Amino acid sequence: MQHEAGAPLPPPHAPGHGAGPDWAFVAPHQPVARPAAQAGPAAPGAHQPVAQAAPVAPGAHQPLAHGTQPPPVPGPPPPPPTAPGWHAPPSRDTTGHVQLPPGGPVPLPQAPEGTGVTKLAVLLIGPAGAGKTTVARYWAQHRRVPTAHISLDDVREWVCAGFADPQSGWNDHSEAQYRLARRTCGFAARNFLANGISCILDDAVFPDRPVVGLGGWKRHVGPGLLPVVLLPGLDIVLERNAERSGNRRLSDEEVAGIHGRMAGWYGSGLPIIDNSQYDVPTTARLLDDVLARAIASPPSW
Repeated sequence: MQHEAGAPLPPPHAPGHGAGPDWAFVAPHQPVARPAAQAGPAAPGAHQPVAQAAPVAPGAHQPLAHGTQPPPVPGPPPPPPTAPGWHAPPSRDTTGHVQLPPGGPVPLPQAPEGTGVTKLAVLLIGPAGAGKTTVARYWAQHRRVPTAHISLDDVREWVCAGFADPQSGWNDHSEAQYRLARRTCGFAARNFLANGISCILDDAVFPDRPVVGLGGWKRHVGPGLLPVVLLPGLDIVLERNAERSGNRRLSDEEVAGIHGRMAGWYGSGLPIIDNSQYDVPTTARLLDDVLARAIASPPSW
């Protein structure tokens, strides 16, 4: 239905036709004005001039005639010209106007004393009952960087059936298993070091016996290995050996013989710690101090 000839009906959401969204509001239809000189009704069929629609307030929506395209939507205004005090907008790599530093690993603080965060491989030497395994494990557990403890006696005992116990006599089988265990420890130490993990190994290395000597350790681990001798008095070694059980416990004669041969390390140039009067934490602290000096001035061996 048309209100006037040629005038479109208002849309159903215009006022009076139900509520609609604000953006869809259409101004009400403007009535046809008559000429001011015409007093009476117009004759049927006569042409009637149509007056112009009243001006619409700025911002108000105006109805479009049939076939008319809507005007283009204006884009955002151009940025203001560069002027003193004007800054370009921050890039995606910044927060506000503060430039962020490039990412990277956070360095650890340097230790004021001891080995600190240095990556190193240590060989703790000592007779049975010297406490080398206990001290080595304690030292590894209390470092501020990843550190592994590798005990040669533990690796030797991985062999269950057919284990060649040196207490039963040193022969070809016990020597072969010892060499195999030492090589396995060396491979493990090199793998730990290659992945940023320090390691400490312990073994009863003799100064006068090439088979059970430093040469094999240096060959399997590398020239950077730092050897330290843990050598308490004989009475302390006998006392600690008496507290052992199983195949780790030796006879007093064997302990005394091993301890006597270990005395050959005196004068060798290797650092020696006599832990006869020290507990485990104190001995581990002394070990760290000795290693710090060895890093600054490596021993010749």
